[in-house]
Amino acid sequence: MSESASIACANLCKSFSEGGLNVDVLKGIDLSVEKGSCLAITGSSGCGKSTLLHLLGGLDDPTEGKVMVAGQIMSALSEQEKGDLRNSSLGFIYQFHHLLPEFTAIENVSMPLLIRGLKVEEAEQQAAEILERVGLSDRLQHKPGELSGGERQRAAIARALVTRPKCILADEPTGNLDEQTAEKVFDVMMELNREYDVSLIMVTHNLELAKRMDSVRELHEGRLQ
Repeated sequence: MSESASIACANLCKSFSEGGLNVDVLKGIDLSVEKGSCLAITGSSGCGKSTLLHLLGGLDDPTEGKVMVAGQIMSALSEQEKGDLRNSSLGFIYQFHHLLPEFTAIENVSMPLLIRGLKVEEAEQQAAEILERVGLSDRLQHKPGELSGGERQRAAIARALVTRPKCILADEPTGNLDEQTAEKVFDVMMELNREYDVSLIMVTHNLELAKRMDSVRELHEGRLQ
């Protein structure tokens, strides 16, 4: 694994037990994503793309193999240390925005900074800056229910980027949007990828969007093609 990579894995395997059977979902994945580069991972539904992202993000443990984030091997860390590494080095974007409905956009986006220990005023200032960058400067005090689908997803992108992570892991980030809105949200992601020099790994079914990334890998029968 390249120590200069934002995120990398070697011989990553994941098996699940179902009804007494052992199901091998991932069979020895090797991957290295350098700073500022963007990778699309495609593949049929149920092939293990989300499982791979969860392993890369330290949200699940591999059956075999290693994940390295910002030069640190995930399996060598305690749960607390994994959480700290995720907060400092990784951002997550999902198909569904996962914004907390009772909080405003600025409160949702500032939350990762509050978890890090920043004071409310400083956290909200940084949140406001990134929300303005994704075109939501006039929506700071709106709750998710008052935002459109595209606006909610842009707020989710802002939340992922507010900690200035090394790498963004995005799981079908445009999958819940109509085609036109998906294009706009994807354009914002690509602009911020370049502007912040953050790596991006995006799982997607949208081959047209995938082709616009630096590289595309297909997950097929547990292996990256």
